[in-house]
Amino acid sequence: MRTILDAVLVPILAVFSALVIGAVIIVVTDAEVYAAFREGFGAGLGAIVRSVAVAYGALFSGSLGDANAISESLVASTPYIFAGLAVALGFRGGLFNIGGEGQLLVAAGVSVVIGYSFQLPAIIHLPLALLGGMLGGAIYGAIPGYLKAKTGAHEVINTIMMNYIAFRFFDWAFTGPLRRPGGDAPVTAEIYPSAYLPQLFEGYRFHWGFFLALAVAFGVWWLLFKTTLGFEIRTVGANPNAARYGGIKITRITVLTMAISGGLAGLAGSNEVLGLNHFLAGGFSAGYGFDAIALALLGKSHPLGVVLASLLFGTLRNGATRMQSVASIPIDIISVVQALVIVFIAAPAIVRWIYRVRAREELERAVFTRGWGA
Repeated sequence: MRTILDAVLVPILAVFSALVIGAVIIVVTDAEVYAAFREGFGAGLGAIVRSVAVAYGALFSGSLGDANAISESLVASTPYIFAGLAVALGFRGGLFNIGGEGQLLVAAGVSVVIGYSFQLPAIIHLPLALLGGMLGGAIYGAIPGYLKAKTGAHEVINTIMMNYIAFRFFDWAFTGPLRRPGGDAPVTAEIYPSAYLPQLFEGYRFHWGFFLALAVAFGVWWLLFKTTLGFEIRTVGANPNAARYGGIKITRITVLTMAISGGLAGLAGSNEVLGLNHFLAGGFSAGYGFDAIALALLGKSHPLGVVLASLLFGTLRNGATRMQSVASIPIDIISVVQALVIVFIAAPAIVRWIYRVRAREELERAVFTRGWGA
């Protein structure tokens, strides 16, 4: 229980701290608060409470206030789960996959082409489009993995550069071979309904992609902690020299890790085009590949932690829209809150110092010392 508490306490306190600082920013940027303070100190305090209550009330109602809000929050969380798992698996293997944006874009392109190029039964068409997208992301992720393993080229540089290759390629493709026939806008043709990820309820955008994401999260957990391959991935990530000494083929594991990571990121892109948009257009991704880094950090590179972090970020993103419209709070405030969460998670010593929480290692060391000294 102490281990579980220590694992969840710091992230919870980090989120709480970020919301508190976000409230301060909301108050400081609210002109009505300054006007109220000119009338009196009590009026100013009341304005502060109202400002924060309206902003966070709108955030809550927009994300969890009714069935449609919950549905949209889950929809927003789904690509986060896939992308977060991609980065987390890379972290476990000692690799920093910052190329999720390019990998999910390539996967989305492959899924869309399969979706509108063939008319097949849904039982074949949908799995084919999903697998095609995942394979596209896996191949695009395996390339920097191979360069890392064979030449020592840093995966961060390679994946960043490959992001731009994907961006510029599709900028050209949207105006050329992938442009919708007879249209002027830089969008592809719409996929056939047989390739749609089915919606669960009429009138809501919530679809089966969310449960696919949960199933994939379970699969990643099983791979990492219950299989020989997962053990090899974690061993290479923890100590490649020891892994090599133990007979693990570093090149093979590095390429496989980046390929699996790219495939997971690819599922985020396939999910969006098959479950929601049903076509591909410029400006497709909302930054999922980059936000995934924060999700992996917040989730401690564990699949369950990534799922919970993704639900948090999806909820914040969905509620931010209503917060902007109802409370006139810039949506950028949510980005600030997310950034603060990352800061506190990346520097847990700050959170422990603020709330006087001792690290689990310190507690164990204290108990161990007392036991031997008794």
